[in-house]
Amino acid sequence: MSSKFVCLRSARLAARHPLRRPFASAASSRATDHVRIVEVGPRDGLQNEKKSIPVATKIELIERLAQTGLQTIEAGSFVAPKWVPQMASSAEILEHVLDTPPRSPRPITYQWLLPNARGLDNFLSTWQSRNTLGQDGYPTPPPSPGTDGGPALNTSSQDPNAMPSASSGAEAMDKERGSSKPNIEISIFTAATETFTQKNTNCSIAESLQRFEPIMARAKELDIPVRAYVSVALGCPFEGNVDPHKVARLAVSLLEMGAEEISIGDTTGTGTAPKTAELLKTLSAAGVENSDLAMHFHDTYGQALVNAVVALEHGIRTFDAAVAGLGGCPYSPGATGNVATEDLVHCFHSLGARTGVDMEMLARVGGWISEELGRENESRAGKAVLAQMRKGL
Repeated sequence: MSSKFVCLRSARLAARHPLRRPFASAASSRATDHVRIVEVGPRDGLQNEKKSIPVATKIELIERLAQTGLQTIEAGSFVAPKWVPQMASSAEILEHVLDTPPRSPRPITYQWLLPNARGLDNFLSTWQSRNTLGQDGYPTPPPSPGTDGGPALNTSSQDPNAMPSASSGAEAMDKERGSSKPNIEISIFTAATETFTQKNTNCSIAESLQRFEPIMARAKELDIPVRAYVSVALGCPFEGNVDPHKVARLAVSLLEMGAEEISIGDTTGTGTAPKTAELLKTLSAAGVENSDLAMHFHDTYGQALVNAVVALEHGIRTFDAAVAGLGGCPYSPGATGNVATEDLVHCFHSLGARTGVDMEMLARVGGWISEELGRENESRAGKAVLAQMRKGL
């Protein structure tokens, strides 16, 4: 990327947010900063499961997660069922979220992944039929007294996977909110290498950007925020190492198209601390602000938490994660699940950061969904918390 190109792009980005203040350094503000966790378990975590999951289980997963203090949940994907059968029930889930918003101690934003304009049409067919044209949401209430600024919810139970009773703080918030509808966002996705993009979406990177144009235009008309994913940003299973400048150019293009946030994905889990730091520095040099970014780490080589701490020190304050470490990528051989939400929350809390998430409630959800799916709970912190709860510690 030429210096002239960088300057022009930086100037345009600065014009988008003229009043935005820069982040304080992580070293000086980490203890007081809030970290936002985007829970991707119901979509990214479940989409690769081979066994068909009942829609009732998916809805219950979302409802349980909503009670933990999370503020953003990726709930489904409007992709062709023949490509991702597990997401075939996303319209039903969207209807449920809109008709019967899950109880929660704070307002929640639900995200829906769209591959193309047809996916947008399918999404809008359900969304508009529920008359949810208003996207102003409802005011965020002050946090209730509790661990790490999270909700003060009932966490006592003989069954460590059981959720609090209906008399919890979530119900009180339900009454306070009345008939308020949840916030809804949509997401789009591309990749940092041509080979992965072809394998994943059957088009080139340039073609994927062209596909996004009508989605962006329609979303702007309806005032629906758009999030963009950039996969294989730290390593591609087909092309190997990825030039961070390619990632930066792609991120800038997506922001200029109107994306509110870019989720940078280490899809293969091959990212390391030095590669993560280099990528973030390159993004900053290209004019991409920390507040425009989220980091999405997979834990294939056990480096997800290390990379997350590097990103935290750099000033990133939004991270994707999946409860119980659910997930994987069908187009990335050997890639394991997302970093476990429980592990990420525990790590950030230990560093003095605030997430607003109740760790015990989150661990219960991880234990429950692992049993429902008949798979191993991949969260070390989650399993440790559950073991302590069983012992009454």
